[in-house]
Amino acid sequence: MIYNREYTPESITSLQPNEVFVFGSNLRGWHGGGAAAIAYRKFGAEWGVGEGLTGQCYALPTMEGGVDYIAGKVLHFLACAKAHPDLRFFVTKIACGIAGFTVEEIGPLFADAVSMANVILPQEFVGVIAEKK
Repeated sequence: MIYNREYTPESITSLQPNEVFVFGSNLRGWHGGGAAAIAYRKFGAEWGVGEGLTGQCYALPTMEGGVDYIAGKVLHFLACAKAHPDLRFFVTKIACGIAGFTVEEIGPLFADAVSMANVILPQEFVGVIAEKK
């Protein structure tokens, strides 16, 4: 496994025009806490949009189901990232805060993103993916 690029910063305070903040959401798109609130307040995530590109963000639903549910939503996200190679997607530690999952549960779901140059992952996710290989 080769991941020879930057990691998602712990705190994202600004984005370039071609950069996207990927955050855990709920399907209702009520962005009231955690990274979702940051997405709403700072990066234009639209209230009521719970999945997909919104503002300068990508809402990835994490609140409605378990790991298998989130895995399916990660596949949707990766398809979007592949369709938009001109954008750089900064993945936060989705589902590892308010949703209550662990890095060990969620990190491996992003294994396919390691080969995608336009998807930037948290260092903790990359570490777990490397351990699984």
